[in-house]
Amino acid sequence: MWTKKNRSCYNRDALRYPSDLTDEEWAVLQPLFPPPKRGGRPRTIDEREIMNGLLYILSTGCQWRQIPKDLPPRGTIYDYLKRFEWDGTLVRIHHELYMLCREQANREASPTAAIIDSQSVKSAEKGGPGSTRRAMTRARKSKAKSAISWSIHWAC
Repeated sequence: MWTKKNRSCYNRDALRYPSDLTDEEWAVLQPLFPPPKRGGRPRTIDEREIMNGLLYILSTGCQWRQIPKDLPPRGTIYDYLKRFEWDGTLVRIHHELYMLCREQANREASPTAAIIDSQSVKSAEKGGPGSTRRAMTRARKSKAKSAISWSIHWAC
């Protein structure tokens, strides 16, 4: 319910963009980010700004080329997005926020029951989300030579 106390929690007027992370939000997310790689150049970009850039794109729906100049470059944000997807950072963030939301609602962090409907069962029988990726990937060309080209090659 919107009370005076509740409204102040969600007030984002003091932030640069409404999608930017507050200090409290960043305190929750910061430990979930992977440490910098050893032996390489030290990080020069702020991870919080990377997240602010990602959240800006997600909240506004803007094109990558229209990211404001005071956020990191679009290539940097995109590279971090792909890296976070590959190394599981996005899954860790989602899981942590999911557990926090459940605890704030006075529930156990992980659900103890599940409801399965007939539509879920049908999609699980077909392979679920994993099979969608395989169905949408382009077929590979065979590296084997065809018999027709082989016979023509030797006939010449």
